[in-house]
Amino acid sequence: MKFFLFFTFLIAINLSVYSQNKKTYHIKRTQNAPKIDGVLDDDTWKISEDAQDFTQFRPEMGIKETDSIKTKVKITYDDDAIYFGAYLHDNPSKIIRQMTTRDNFGQSDFFGIILNPNNDAQNDTEFFIFSSGTQADAISNPSIGEDFGWNAVWESKVNMVDDGWIVEVKIPYRALRFSNENVQTWGLQFHRQFRRNRSQYTWNPIDRTKGNAGLYHGELKTLENIESPTRLSFYPFTSSLVNSYEGDIETDLNFGLDVKYGITENFTLDATLVPDFSQAGFDDLELNLGPFEQTYSEQRQFFTEGVDLFSKGDLFFSRRVGSGPTGDVVLNDNEETKNYPNSVKVLNAIKLSGRTKNGLGIGLFNAVTEQTNATIKDTISGETREQVVEPLANYNILVLDQQFNKNSSISLINTNVTRDGHFRDANVTGLVFDVSNKRNTYSAYGEAKMSSLNLDEGNSTGFSSFFRAGKSHGKFRYSFDHSYADTKYDINDLGLLYRNNYNNFGIDFTYRIFEPTKKLNNYYIGTYVNYTRLANPGEYTGSSFGFNYNAETKSLNNFGGNLNYQIGKQFDYFEPRTEGRYFIYEDRINSNLWFSSNYNKKYAFDTSLGGATFFEKNRNTNEFWVEVSPRIRFNEKLLISYSLEYNKEFNDRGYVTTVGNDIVFGERNRKTQVNSIKASYTFNSFNGISLTFRNYWSTVKYKNNLFTLEDNGRLNQNLGYKADGLENNPNINYNTWNLDLNYSWQFAPGSFLTALYRNQLFNYDNAAKDSYGTSLKTLFNQSIQNTFSLRIQYFIDYAGIKNAFNKKSNS
Repeated sequence: MKFFLFFTFLIAINLSVYSQNKKTYHIKRTQNAPKIDGVLDDDTWKISEDAQDFTQFRPEMGIKETDSIKTKVKITYDDDAIYFGAYLHDNPSKIIRQMTTRDNFGQSDFFGIILNPNNDAQNDTEFFIFSSGTQADAISNPSIGEDFGWNAVWESKVNMVDDGWIVEVKIPYRALRFSNENVQTWGLQFHRQFRRNRSQYTWNPIDRTKGNAGLYHGELKTLENIESPTRLSFYPFTSSLVNSYEGDIETDLNFGLDVKYGITENFTLDATLVPDFSQAGFDDLELNLGPFEQTYSEQRQFFTEGVDLFSKGDLFFSRRVGSGPTGDVVLNDNEETKNYPNSVKVLNAIKLSGRTKNGLGIGLFNAVTEQTNATIKDTISGETREQVVEPLANYNILVLDQQFNKNSSISLINTNVTRDGHFRDANVTGLVFDVSNKRNTYSAYGEAKMSSLNLDEGNSTGFSSFFRAGKSHGKFRYSFDHSYADTKYDINDLGLLYRNNYNNFGIDFTYRIFEPTKKLNNYYIGTYVNYTRLANPGEYTGSSFGFNYNAETKSLNNFGGNLNYQIGKQFDYFEPRTEGRYFIYEDRINSNLWFSSNYNKKYAFDTSLGGATFFEKNRNTNEFWVEVSPRIRFNEKLLISYSLEYNKEFNDRGYVTTVGNDIVFGERNRKTQVNSIKASYTFNSFNGISLTFRNYWSTVKYKNNLFTLEDNGRLNQNLGYKADGLENNPNINYNTWNLDLNYSWQFAPGSFLTALYRNQLFNYDNAAKDSYGTSLKTLFNQSIQNTFSLRIQYFIDYAGIKNAFNKKSNS
């Protein structure tokens, strides 16, 4: 701990001063806003200065643009918005433009506008316009990277001309957060990428060898007397749903409202007052044989947009809100569970977040879920009753994040879940710091977190920590890390923790290039060593080392590989599913190679090949996997990709069941095959149709002679357990089918109509010997779930309505 504090102190007080020359743009106010039509003939553009002389930073740094690809940008502003006009010189025949949906970069040239109203080098708002006319936007900071889940409503227009393309953009002030100072200076950067060779240029030069990109912004000066508008937007919506399954047809009609309100110039409240998640996508289900919880990514827009502050410390896993109930069903004699719900309804949710001019970020999150009951049936009388398995629950998060030195931050996070009645409550508090010296050459990151559970049997308090420090600049980099969690640390009421009870150490070394070689644009080599123990008792559990490599060729093909070797005996304390027991395996090595061809071409593909084996006496376990994903871009509008994943495991060993005091393991062969298709046809930048299909099939066939796990972690067959003698057949045939057909139309700024058809099939049985064809036939004999939904969302801007009424009253 003393070393931890001393090292952090040294970094925090580093007195080396980082500085660079910043370009400056002096903006002029306009009385006549330019028309957003992709033609730079407005009077205001004639008197605006040019932002020009762009410099390449990828793949090579420091190359100046030539006249044939010259970029000139003009900026102006008025009381309502800031405007940009960019003339992007180029040979039109070389410009790549693929029609895509919003936030999907695809294969297109793009122009990016990066604004930082606080000029703090850490909190950017990004706006991208593709040569196809499609928009993308994101918020960005060094902690989270770019968050494209954030969406704003703004205008842009692209116009292709004889010597390149023109972009005009209007960004209303409601899309930005800034102070109300009379004279302001904003951080400013422009990006331009040429998709044909993936070269990227910026207005103010970037040094990729150190620091975050925000440190290299130029400055936008003399913004005078602008006021943050009343940032109040309404998103009323209606959705209809028709669902059919096993002959039953259910219909539902919902009306709801989402609201965004700027409480102050820097803080915004987001609220979903009547949540509607009917069009959230399917989860990619997989067969889980492991000891840890199976989880899936968030698909609900409210929980993916603008959650950068709440992700601090990895204490927020949004799928907990509205997930399955936490309570167990208590059955009386002659009773059975007739219906146990797999989700809980979210009644409402709000987010309040923002950052002061002095760099203090504040985030508040609250969600309420309704009481949920399971249905229990008396098998003799036939009567049913209900039992609460999840009470009314309240989920809260508070985040305080202070940034400093334009590259560092310290954060305090608290999450709290309160459930009504005699159900568990949870509270977690974390302190996180991310510190770099002012030269951006060394950095340290640390976490200290404490969990507290209120259970029927009493309170339980746990602790976890993480620390990493190292060199963060130049071609050669290194770091050291340590992670710890005791046996009572538990954040799974609102966070995600697969396991606790660890005391691990790691060292990493990497080497990368920043200037192309004769054959490669870039390459990266990394190696690492890990050493793991239990926190309690302090037993050794394993060690490993490995390396990874990836590179990009001059022809924009990417390739790479990795290898990991677990050295000697590994003590797995989780596979036995019994506290204090462990399973030993030895000398496992796995490796993978991959290749991805140039997506700019009409035909492209991705492929990977890998395998694993054990160098262990009396064990012949092997595994191999292969994935092939061809794709065809028929034209600018139509793209189709197919993926085949195949995995085969021979003589794998793992947990089967527990019989009395005996922990039973088995030797098994497992085969997994995944077929998926993705297709999209984009009519224009406002509407398109997409198809997603996935069939996942996995079989597990156990050898009849099973093992018991001994106290020394080894397996034997002396007790004579047989797979065909168990009460539950352990063999598995698992097959799922999902299909989504989606049409989306942006019929007005921020307003969408979305039509969705989907179907789903699922089968789980013991027919592990079935071929793929036979298993698929069995799957199609199951009941199919068909769902059709239609959702209309309309964007209403309070300031726009107010201005319209004012203009009418003044006319």
